[in-house]
Amino acid sequence: MSTSGQTLEIELVPLRLVVEDLHRTRVFADISAEMLMQALAGVDNVERVSARGGDVLVEPGEAWRFFWLVLDGETRAERPETDGSITLVGVAHPGESFGETAFLSGVERSKFLITATRDSLLIRIREQEFWKLLACCPAVRKIVLANMAQRLQTYQEEALHREKLVSLGTMLAGLMHELHNPGAAAKRAASQLRGNLKRLQELSLRMVEKPKTQLQLECMRTLLEHAVQSCHGPAMSSMDESDAEEAMSQWLQAAGVENAFTIGPALVTIGFDQKELACAREAFETENFSDALNWLEGLVSSVSLVCAIEESIARISELVMAVKKFAYDERSPKKELDVHDGLQSTLTILGHKLRMKQIGVDKRFEASPSTIRTRGSALSQVWTNLIDNAVDASEEKGAIEIATWNEPAAGGGNEAGAGWLAVSITDHGAGIPEDVKPRIFEPFFTTKPQGSGTGLGLEIVHRIVTQKFGGTIEVESEPGNTRFIVRLPVKDLREL
Repeated sequence: MSTSGQTLEIELVPLRLVVEDLHRTRVFADISAEMLMQALAGVDNVERVSARGGDVLVEPGEAWRFFWLVLDGETRAERPETDGSITLVGVAHPGESFGETAFLSGVERSKFLITATRDSLLIRIREQEFWKLLACCPAVRKIVLANMAQRLQTYQEEALHREKLVSLGTMLAGLMHELHNPGAAAKRAASQLRGNLKRLQELSLRMVEKPKTQLQLECMRTLLEHAVQSCHGPAMSSMDESDAEEAMSQWLQAAGVENAFTIGPALVTIGFDQKELACAREAFETENFSDALNWLEGLVSSVSLVCAIEESIARISELVMAVKKFAYDERSPKKELDVHDGLQSTLTILGHKLRMKQIGVDKRFEASPSTIRTRGSALSQVWTNLIDNAVDASEEKGAIEIATWNEPAAGGGNEAGAGWLAVSITDHGAGIPEDVKPRIFEPFFTTKPQGSGTGLGLEIVHRIVTQKFGGTIEVESEPGNTRFIVRLPVKDLREL
C-alpha cells in the first residue's frame, strides 16, 4: 500500500517474456537467455511490479523477501532515525538493483523505507531464486558481490561521518558548557567593575578636598603598591582565613571604619594584615581613615575583578587551544601526535559532564615519549567515545582512571621494532556482561536505551584504531571494573 493509499500492481509473468527486460539491467547484461533460463530452471514466473510515484515498496521492519531490479523509473531508500529525522540511503535508477546486500549480510528485516519516486516498473525475484542465481551464474555473482562491496564502503563512510557528527555534538555541548561559565564570570566582573570605578571616583574626589601630609601620601602609596601587585594573597586554610577575616573586620570596626565587615574579607584576600595598615591608622584621623580604607577596598576589589576577567579570558583561550588540539590530527597527512595533549584536551572539553556527576579523574601519564609518528587521523574521536562511555557508565561521585605507558615491540606484537604507546581508560560501573562482550565492536550494537546511543561509537573506535593507526584495542570487564586498552604503534607501521 502506498502512502497515498494506492496499491502496487503485481503480476506473475512467464520468465521467458521478461528475458529481454532483464538483459537491460546491469546484473544480467552479460548473461545469455539460455544461461538465464538454465540458472532459473524450475522457475516458470517472476513478479513484475508497477508502482506509481509515492508508492511504498518496502516498509521499515518488513521482512526482506525479494531481490529487486529496476526496469524503468526510480526508487528511493530512506532510513528513519530515532530523533524523527530521515536519512537518504540511496537512489536506484533503471538497470540497477537492490536487496542483495540484505541477503548477503544476513539482515532479516528492512531498516529502510523504499518508495518509488515516480511511476516505475520493477522485477522482483524471491530469495530462493536469488541464491540459485548466485550459485549457478558466476557473472551474476561477480556483479552482485561488486554491488555489495560498493554499498558496504558507502555505508562505512556514512557511518564514520555520522559518528563524527555525534562526536562533534558531544564536543560542542561540552564547549558551550565550558565557555558559558568564564563568559558569564567576565560579564559579571565587568559590570561590578563599572560600579567600583564610580565609587572609587567619588571617594577620590572626597579625599582630595583635604590636603595630604607626606606621611599620608607615602603610606597610601605603599598600600597601593601592595594592592595592585597580585590577584591573591598567600594561600590559607579555610579556618585560618575565616579567623583572619573576623579579626580584621573587628579591628576596622574598632577604628571607626565604615563598612568594616565588608572591607575586612576583601583586604585579607589580597594579603593585608593589621600591622601593614597601622601606618594609615596613625597617619589619618578617624573620618579620613575610614575614607582611605574604603578607597583601598574599592581598589582591591577592582583589582580582583580585573583578575577575574583575565582568568576568564585565559580559560576561554585554554578551551580554544583544547579544541585546536582536539581537531589537530585531521589537518596533515603525516605528523607527530602527542597522545597526552589529546587526552587532556578531551578531558577539558568533557569537563562539564565530569562535574555534573562529580566524577574524579586519576591521570597516570607515564608514557615517555608520549608522541606517535603517524599518517592516521581522528584519534581525538577515539578518546571522546571511550571517556564519554566511561562517564556514562560511572555512578555519581565515581572515578575513572586514564593511564599511559610504553611497551617494547615484542610486548604488543609489533614486529617492526618501533614499539607501542598504550592507553587505558577504566571505569567502575556495572561492567559488560560476558555474553555482550564479544559484540561490543559490532555496528549498531548498543546496550543503551533506545534513542540514547547510535551503536556505532565502539565500532568506529575499533576501525580508527586498527585501520587508520594500525593499532589494537581490547577490553577487560567485570562488575565494578571495565578497562579499555588501546595500543598505538609509535611509528606508523605503513612507513616501516
